[in-house]
Amino acid sequence: MLETTVPRVRGQSRLVAPFWRAQASPRNGVVDLLAAFNLLLLLAMGHFVADFALQSDRMATEKCPGQGVVLGWGWWLCAHAAIHGFFVGWLTGIPLLGLAEWLVHGVIDVGKCRRCYRMGVDQGLHLLCKVGWVLVAASCGPLQG
Repeated sequence: MLETTVPRVRGQSRLVAPFWRAQASPRNGVVDLLAAFNLLLLLAMGHFVADFALQSDRMATEKCPGQGVVLGWGWWLCAHAAIHGFFVGWLTGIPLLGLAEWLVHGVIDVGKCRRCYRMGVDQGLHLLCKVGWVLVAASCGPLQG
């Protein structure tokens, strides 16, 4: 992950991560929309990497209830959702958001596995969560670390 240093504040240098935060600056208490949009883009990209590039065919099949052959389905689902949680925690810098993503992603995927909705709705729900994580991250303070 790229890191950058923000200007000295009262004689101290501060190292911040992730890199997108360094460009953000609150303006009269309003969240910098560019920083929030940058975070949303990164979370969406991370989602698609985790959901498609890092998810094997076996994981995609066996994470559904009743489909576990090599491992129980819960292990596959837990591992898949944990990858998503890692991306969210890493990109936001807030591990508790990663935990929230881990849980919510698993619940959404179980709904898809049980055919409560199709893939388009599944992906929309996942991306809606990313919008929520950006709003939570912004409410935790300025998006600059």
